[in-house]
Amino acid sequence: MRLARSKDSEHFGLGIPTMTRQAARYKGTPRTHSLRAAMISQIIVWSFLAMARPLHAGGTPLTTERIAFGLSQPLYLTYVPGDYDRLFVVEKAGRIKIIENGVVLPTPFLNISSIVNSSTLEFGLLGLAFHPQYAQNGYFFVNYIALNGDSVIARFRVSSNPNIADAASRETVLYLAQPNSNHRGGWLDFGFDGYMYCTFGDGGGQNDPSNRAQNINLLQGKLLRLDVDGPDNIMGNADDDAFPADSNKLYAIPPNNPFVGIAGEDEIFAYGLRNPWRASFDRQTGHLYIADVGQNAWEEIDFIPSGSPGGQNFGWRCMEGNHCTGMTGCTCSMNCPSGSGLTCPIYEYGHALGVSITGGYVYRGCAIPDLKGYYFFADYQSSRIWSFRYNGVSVSAFEERTAELDPPGALQINTIASFGEDAYGELYLVDLGGEIFKIIPATFVGPDCNANARRDACDLLSGISADVNGDEVPDECQCPWCRGDMNHDNRTDSRDVARFVTCYLGGSATANGCHCCDMNLDAALTDADVLAFVDKLLGIGDPNPLCP
Repeated sequence: MRLARSKDSEHFGLGIPTMTRQAARYKGTPRTHSLRAAMISQIIVWSFLAMARPLHAGGTPLTTERIAFGLSQPLYLTYVPGDYDRLFVVEKAGRIKIIENGVVLPTPFLNISSIVNSSTLEFGLLGLAFHPQYAQNGYFFVNYIALNGDSVIARFRVSSNPNIADAASRETVLYLAQPNSNHRGGWLDFGFDGYMYCTFGDGGGQNDPSNRAQNINLLQGKLLRLDVDGPDNIMGNADDDAFPADSNKLYAIPPNNPFVGIAGEDEIFAYGLRNPWRASFDRQTGHLYIADVGQNAWEEIDFIPSGSPGGQNFGWRCMEGNHCTGMTGCTCSMNCPSGSGLTCPIYEYGHALGVSITGGYVYRGCAIPDLKGYYFFADYQSSRIWSFRYNGVSVSAFEERTAELDPPGALQINTIASFGEDAYGELYLVDLGGEIFKIIPATFVGPDCNANARRDACDLLSGISADVNGDEVPDECQCPWCRGDMNHDNRTDSRDVARFVTCYLGGSATANGCHCCDMNLDAALTDADVLAFVDKLLGIGDPNPLCP
């Protein structure tokens, strides 16, 4: 079918005004239905000849973009709950920098470099977590190495300036004396249960010589769970501290921790870890993923399902991954069968692929919908990046992403010290060399009905757009006119055809300018919409083309 420009409009039509007049002349006769069928056929044939909608069998192609550089040995990136404009980057030397709307602010949010020992590879400011009610109480927590080499978890408060913390507000939450100069862990975050979780390595020394990871009377080699709010669940009150006589403890013990009331330190939630380097909660399910750096042969990812009572023993030092080390001090049982008392990793890889795992996140962002549910992780030494899905039983859809996520141009991602997540759920790669990269779709994924270069789902998530009627379409994009009136002139006629066809080809009822072509309000563009649109053009069931 040949396109023709309408004489009285800048819109392109399909040469149908004459057909419409003829149809009106024969309205209610069999010829009307024949014309209707012919018009549908013409629109569909034109659609397929004009263009084809490309499909990507492997899901949305990805790439990365560099969002910051010039940082000093960044180790972590995170966000304040509900804050969609800022990212917080932890620098090894003891500073926290803010990236606000793409700009690294010159003044650090926090600078405690004078009390942080960053002299060795595994020392420094290692972790950061904002309280879930940070917007109300201003509290956040850090994990760092003190000048004497011991581990410290401390809490701070923000100052009257939201971009600067009050360094003088520091209070020690947990002080842990360390025997050696490595295997510190250092991650901390809040779970769905409101408690703070934190990881510590086995205290160092090759093959955990004192078997600390298996000793439930020590905190090394463990995942801890602490109640930093106290029984009243309000941060900053006296009951935050269940150990007032101990200056090295400022927390309470969750009453259902697995070792409460029996032998073992009450803070412990799980044990048998060597050097957990980055854990994360799935923000949708609450499941916990822990990446544990291996000794000589195997890197592993451990898993704790949401709602678990805890008590898992991940096997180190008698197991490295799913393999027996031959060392004493615990049971080794391949595949960790029921009754063994061990929990095997959900995934492992050998040192032919990399020698130091960096844990990541399950993607739950809004910009790349078909990526949801994929867990991303990397290797610090080899700079390789992978992803997979885990359903609680088995791993699937495993894929190496290194080449795909290689940034454009001469940029490179090396020494991946951490992943990061923002308030939207989008993922970032933290390069120890000073750069931050964001994982993005190689081609923008719509719909973007308000044309602000952000997917509609992201606008709704952040509150930029409202959705009063709950149809997942920004209210500013709702069709305020009658269906089929694509140019909003209060008529459905030949001037609306070109736009209708463009929207139909695009396949999105929520794309910019396409809301009025969703004739049956099912948020999809199908043959049913074509039928209804043609009926409207021909006046079938509604002889008056004026709207509504």
